[in-house]
Amino acid sequence: MFDPDIAPSGTLLGLLQRGRGDGTLHALAAPRAEALAALNDSVLRDPRRDWQVENRSLYYARLYMQLDGGLEQIERHLFHPDDLVDTGEERTGLALAVLGHLAAYGRDAARLLLRSYAAAGSNWRWALDELALRDDDAGLMTLAHPVLARFPETEHGEAELAAAVRDAFEPRPWRLWAEDPRYGARLAAAGEQGSFDRWQRQLRPSGPRPGWSVTEILEWAQQEPAEQRHHAAARCLGAVVGPEDRPELLRAARTGPDTARAAVLHHLAERGDPDAFDLIETAVADPFSSEPLVSAALAAFTRMRSVAAVGRARLWAARADRLGAAAAAVLARRGGRADTELVLAALRRTVREEGPDADGLWELVDGTGRLGVTCAAPVLRHIYRETSSSHLRGRAAGALAATDPGFAAGFAVECLWDCEETTRELAARHAATGDDRVVEQLRRLAADPAEEDEVQTAVRSRIGPEGS
Repeated sequence: MFDPDIAPSGTLLGLLQRGRGDGTLHALAAPRAEALAALNDSVLRDPRRDWQVENRSLYYARLYMQLDGGLEQIERHLFHPDDLVDTGEERTGLALAVLGHLAAYGRDAARLLLRSYAAAGSNWRWALDELALRDDDAGLMTLAHPVLARFPETEHGEAELAAAVRDAFEPRPWRLWAEDPRYGARLAAAGEQGSFDRWQRQLRPSGPRPGWSVTEILEWAQQEPAEQRHHAAARCLGAVVGPEDRPELLRAARTGPDTARAAVLHHLAERGDPDAFDLIETAVADPFSSEPLVSAALAAFTRMRSVAAVGRARLWAARADRLGAAAAAVLARRGGRADTELVLAALRRTVREEGPDADGLWELVDGTGRLGVTCAAPVLRHIYRETSSSHLRGRAAGALAATDPGFAAGFAVECLWDCEETTRELAARHAATGDDRVVEQLRRLAADPAEEDEVQTAVRSRIGPEGS
């Protein structure tokens, strides 16, 4: 049920790894040494299912501040010999983001640690971006020499420097260094080279040309790399297909190579073609269909918005295969009150068979909230507690707000400390203020400069302009 690196949800470590509000509340009530051990474990071994979209850094930084936690273990992690061989951002990104928030809260030790890592660490770009938002000009200037020294003054080194300047997420340090006579000429040349590279790519497009036929587009779709190329090919088909091309499209959808077949299914589904449903069903049911083709066919169906698509979804929703799951997702998104039993059955089946982290739960959870399926509340509570995805937990909280009368006095309270800002915003609008902790946390969020504007707006709608 759980990823091997995720502790059970009833433990302090499991709560912190999931970013649940109860994690903070339990950590503050636990012995400090135990709480700091669980916090450091969560920061140094990133527990997120998708580290690029799930939030944890502000959540952990706030807890470091509340526990007055030291940064020694983060420092050892950043400068461990593994940093020389494991240069992926996912190893150090969370720790660096936590340090960035701590620096914003005034922890000078965090700012100095970021500077040291930006000068010597493999993930220096991330550290530099954190400092670009929080450090002063003098601090950034101390990094000019060690950062530029990473790029030897050779043809290859200058090309890498141009790419670094061009792709910088936060350009402030580079602009600051360019004003220094010691580095200005080199950085100006790097900036010009980056602009030239972009111009060259625009002059040499590798995709379809004006005047291409349906046949040429489908042939291009099969060229390497073919992954996800069917989306672009489908858009091109939309620009060139005429009534006379329909026989060729139907042939390709039935017997063409996989990428071309996926492109045609996408094109037909977007236009509500009456043959699209049977072609999608055939592609999904065919045991010889590749995984990319099946995924593309299911995605094409779930994007359909017509009344006919909803009707076909009602026929397919009871199936126990992937097409049935896609049909249930369509009903969750666009069905009516008459479809609540189908959506609820799919939700229960998915949790029972695939667990609380199943990919198919997202749409179903949203659908139970949209349709107001009150009897889904027990399943939604289970998903809320057990999922390791903070995004899915937030969606479960939103569905509970619409289906569970006890949400305001229950999960909404802990959601005020959640790692996701959308979940905190939801809680700020719903949490019952009879609990003293709620009023105190609302005031704390309103005064925190690191809090998102949407959350603070929701908070102020509850506590009023005078904080009463």
